[in-house]
Amino acid sequence: MRWLLVLAILLPTTLMASYETPDYKVVSAEGPYEVRDYPTLTLVSTTMQKSGNDGSFMRLFGFISGRNALGEKISMTTPVLMTGTESGTMSFILPKDVAAKGAPGPANPEVSLRTLPPARYAVFRYSGSTKPAATEAAVKKLLAWTVSQHLETEGTPLFAYYNPPWTLWFMRRNEVMIRLVTQP
Repeated sequence: MRWLLVLAILLPTTLMASYETPDYKVVSAEGPYEVRDYPTLTLVSTTMQKSGNDGSFMRLFGFISGRNALGEKISMTTPVLMTGTESGTMSFILPKDVAAKGAPGPANPEVSLRTLPPARYAVFRYSGSTKPAATEAAVKKLLAWTVSQHLETEGTPLFAYYNPPWTLWFMRRNEVMIRLVTQP
């Protein structure tokens, strides 16, 4: 029984460590808050309803599993990005090598490719639930911190989720990010 607990704790961490994560530069940090510069990111995206419980993840997973114009398998990355808490978009960040050579077009009309230009973001890192109440509380904390730091924000928050859904709540790495007017 004890080995199951150890496995439940270690497996998500081990799996997460094997995924590519975008390179970013930490400009400043204060506890769970950071200001980061991100490079250009190429995303594969789809609309999302019901907090992603509408098949949106599987549409994106289909794209990286070969349901694209070239039938090419593409490595999973972290984090999964979302806009909105109940509806919005869900996106996978494409690996650097795929973005550099040019991503294959989607085979599913509900999936699209897009690029996020280089940008500076304020970020709040937290663990726990990904339910709307928790994400909305995280947004309020981040916005209060940006005001206290005299940082001007623009656009809507992005939610970044790094762990598989079976990860224990206290071990999850969740982030809320909001673009800053000052660019890198």
